[in-house]
Amino acid sequence: MDFKSFRKYGHELIDWVADYMEKVETYPVMSRSKPGEVRAALPADPPNKGEEMREIIEDLDRIIMPGITHWQHPGFFAYFPANTSGPSILAELVSAALGVNAMVWQTSPAATELEQVVMDWLRRMLDLPEEFRGVIQDTASVSTVCALLAARERLSGFEINEKGFPVWPAGEAMRIYTSTEAHSSIEKGARITGFGGENVIEIQVDGKYAMDPEALEKAVEKDIAGGLKPCCICATVGTTSSTALDPLTRIGEIARRYGIWLHVDAAFAGSAAILPEKRSILDGIEMADSFVFNPHKWLFTNFDCSAFFVKDPAALIKVFSIDPEYLKTGRDSEVTNYRDWGIQLGRRFRALKLWFVIRYYGVDGIRDRLRAHLELAQEFRSWIEEDPDFELLAPVHLNTVCFRFHPEGSRTSEKKLEAINQAIMDGINASGKIYISHTRLGGRFCLRLSIGQTYTTRDHVTGAWGIIREHARAAKR
Repeated sequence: MDFKSFRKYGHELIDWVADYMEKVETYPVMSRSKPGEVRAALPADPPNKGEEMREIIEDLDRIIMPGITHWQHPGFFAYFPANTSGPSILAELVSAALGVNAMVWQTSPAATELEQVVMDWLRRMLDLPEEFRGVIQDTASVSTVCALLAARERLSGFEINEKGFPVWPAGEAMRIYTSTEAHSSIEKGARITGFGGENVIEIQVDGKYAMDPEALEKAVEKDIAGGLKPCCICATVGTTSSTALDPLTRIGEIARRYGIWLHVDAAFAGSAAILPEKRSILDGIEMADSFVFNPHKWLFTNFDCSAFFVKDPAALIKVFSIDPEYLKTGRDSEVTNYRDWGIQLGRRFRALKLWFVIRYYGVDGIRDRLRAHLELAQEFRSWIEEDPDFELLAPVHLNTVCFRFHPEGSRTSEKKLEAINQAIMDGINASGKIYISHTRLGGRFCLRLSIGQTYTTRDHVTGAWGIIREHARAAKR
């Protein structure tokens, strides 16, 4: 593509992006595409000859857009947000143009040193311990794998990395402890890293769906008595279902007492700790060995960008460092080479978009947006509690409200209530006006509304409440 054409279509696509952001509310939030529909509209074979950009852009509108679920719609209340923002998009454009591979310092010094700076900014914003050092991974799932590998190698004296699992006694399985409400990435990470799914011990939760420290300690002691080896505790700050908060101080004390690696997964909720009034959700973090949260969820920085912190970077580097001749440089002893901090060798210039976002909004501006979301969630909670036909199913710690339609005085069975609430959710999502998701808490099916999209306002939340009540009334008739 010549530069004249690039300018022409570049300007056109920037206008396309701006128009999309401006009119995103005109789209149905959840795609109405049927399985196989997008694929059927595309040719089975690639084109032999190049096509005009005009045709490609037309097909973007005609074929691709109908199959998009609009995560940037202010009526997106499902799962957790995967936010973006104007500054983040512009930084991603610059990063794509530069095409940097930030594998070692020398391949682009600015990429490495900017990453060091923005990770230190985040550490200060979250008031993490001074000794924590950070690296940007792609997702929290990968950050968890890195933590599990570091925990495994510390316990094995780095023998498994060198000689493989046969060096570890067969009857002394390494154990991972996490709550029944923890994210599925813990078990997936255990499978990937060789612990095995059976060695992930799920600890019961309390009435607020947080890990029970007494049950944790009993499980650890039982394993020790049985000749098994406690290796890692994965605590969660902000569980996926209900944003429950595991008690880090008590869990950290157990980890220290038994010499167990403590990893804290705050993938979504960690952003809230930027607020001084919410910093307490990380009380006890000083006892953690590793910590992760995702700016790409609730910090207005587009996917992917996962902030992974470790207390002992040398241990992490020892796990991942491989030093072939073709990667050596004359500066290695003076600099940080992030290729040694994780799985990937090739690394995107993710720090650039985080830098743009923090500078554009400032810490105060970020806090203002986080507070607004938290206040809206509490207001929505109050509406649920005041309506006799609805039931709150979990404490609202942050921005996520778990509830269900349960008419006052109803003796409807749990099975019937599930069917009714499933139908309400399906009807709401099919309307295209908002998008909500579900979970199960204590075996009960519940609806789940998460307020965190960049452009969501009170009008969108009040509108969502009206839509929910409308569909619930229809189910009641």
